[in-house]
Amino acid sequence: MLKFLDHLEEWMIALLMGSATLITFAAVLHRYGSGIDALQPYLAHINMAWAQELTIYLFVWMAKFGAAYGVRTGIHVGVDVLINRLSDKNRAKFIVFGLLAGALFTGVIAGLGSDFVWEIAHTDQTSPDLEAPMWLVYLAIPCGSTLMCFRFLQVAWNFIKTGSLPKHDHGHVDGLEEGAEGLDNLHPHDLNHGGKH
Repeated sequence: MLKFLDHLEEWMIALLMGSATLITFAAVLHRYGSGIDALQPYLAHINMAWAQELTIYLFVWMAKFGAAYGVRTGIHVGVDVLINRLSDKNRAKFIVFGLLAGALFTGVIAGLGSDFVWEIAHTDQTSPDLEAPMWLVYLAIPCGSTLMCFRFLQVAWNFIKTGSLPKHDHGHVDGLEEGAEGLDNLHPHDLNHGGKH
């Protein structure tokens, strides 16, 4: 079940990011194509005023799901200089406290966001260009915050059981085998050190 949620989260982020990119690209082509005399008759009747608004909403949804993904994979920036100087026992307590505080905060935001969405759903408020119900836009807050709260609890539970936190290796490239021969000379820095990292 968790693997399915992980993949769903990743596909949602990719779909939202890809859709926003394609819509922005189409809007830019339309804008500059409309300035070309030969294309103007074909493009003049196409209204792309909604593209910017939709792109913004897609990025809002992507950011909320991306934040949850960041908790799960350990890519959020953290200031841990003081915590790393503590003994292992005290360090573990502070880490669990921090993770549970994150879960509490995102849980509160999810609850307040749900109330806000419920209230706005009972109004006729729509977005300016798309004329979409605004509750659909704001639904990103409770959905993303709930997922983020779950991810904080998941990481906390895993840390209590195993003592390890998710680590993101910025140098890792999917599909590239570890220790592949002949690839050590890809970076000029490596050449200066005999191909050693």
